[in-house]
Amino acid sequence: MTSLRQLGSSDLEVFPLSLGGNVFGWTADRAASFAVLDAYTAAGGNFIDTADAYSAWVEGNEGGESETLIGEWLAERGNRSDVVIATKAGAHPAYKGLSPATIKGAAEQSLRRLGTDYIDLYYTHYDDPSVPVEEIIGTLDELVRDGKVRAIAASNITPERLQESLDFSDREGLARYVALQPHYNLVSRDTYEGPLQELASRSGLAAVPYYALASGFLTGKYRPGARVESARSGRVESYVGSERGDRVLAALDEIAADRGAEVATVALAWLAAQPTVAAPIASARTVGQLPALLAVADLELTQAELARLTEASA
Repeated sequence: MTSLRQLGSSDLEVFPLSLGGNVFGWTADRAASFAVLDAYTAAGGNFIDTADAYSAWVEGNEGGESETLIGEWLAERGNRSDVVIATKAGAHPAYKGLSPATIKGAAEQSLRRLGTDYIDLYYTHYDDPSVPVEEIIGTLDELVRDGKVRAIAASNITPERLQESLDFSDREGLARYVALQPHYNLVSRDTYEGPLQELASRSGLAAVPYYALASGFLTGKYRPGARVESARSGRVESYVGSERGDRVLAALDEIAADRGAEVATVALAWLAAQPTVAAPIASARTVGQLPALLAVADLELTQAELARLTEASA
């Protein structure tokens, strides 16, 4: 039985792989989404990540499709208290930004779509520098006091604004960020490593990295000359055939072969072993893609293997 990890200073306990909900209502229809959610929870998974903006970028969608599918699944399975639901505010086309009214409106809509009266972990999706951190934290604190949100977190935020937010929470005794969702993986290390990671570590924040598999590149299926039918393949092109990308894949291939593991599992295991990281986020369109993701819970890389990957990805 995989042991759960405490999320920062919160009382939330999460599986070491967070299931990304960005594909639900996009590349995974209702039946496929339900099948993936069932398989993930059957394997002991309990940490589902979504956002009110998923998947507004798809023609004919307006945002909220992922939350709606997750809400329908929760209602059918009757398992709301068994899962930790994380969602985000600030990027839905009708609720853009982080003004107090926008956050409150967005939260009500998320609760409605999810069919629940509380959100376990509520992120600011993108920081909104036009709004003082005092107003953002004050509004999030209100949601916590009203019982609508259990814990708060931030994604896509600068170290300066994060520090300001934490200082304000501490000074006023208000709800405080417990987690951070940075863009972080073996081929994208610069956005998180450094001041942001140091601040998270110092402040006891848990990191829950997105694009943990670099939009699929770190599964190893994208190689020079290989054609992959995927809605996300456009994002991967910058890695394929690059010197760094080749070095990382070579190291992953070698370690995966040594350990009898999938390339994706090894890439996630490196991420899971980094300071502050509680649970990488990865999504699956099909049940067949899940085992390689779930296996991260049981794969602990040696110091030598971690160093080999860190060096290859430098």
